[in-house]
Amino acid sequence: MRTNELIREIRKLPLSKRIYVIEKAIHSIREQEEKKQLKKAVDLLLDDYKNDKELIEFTNLDFEDFYEAK
Repeated sequence: MRTNELIREIRKLPLSKRIYVIEKAIHSIREQEEKKQLKKAVDLLLDDYKNDKELIEFTNLDFEDFYEAK
């Protein structure tokens, strides 16, 4: 469906449905952008986490029991 056809169909909807469609579209765009930014950050830091032992030093403690000091 072309953009102008889509807009024409949206204009036929009642106002509440049009707002709903717009909100869903905006939510979808934001979600897609957040995933893109997160993937970019992961890609930038992946090499560091693979090679810099200081960044993963505490992962050795992951499976040890944790007791809260009171």
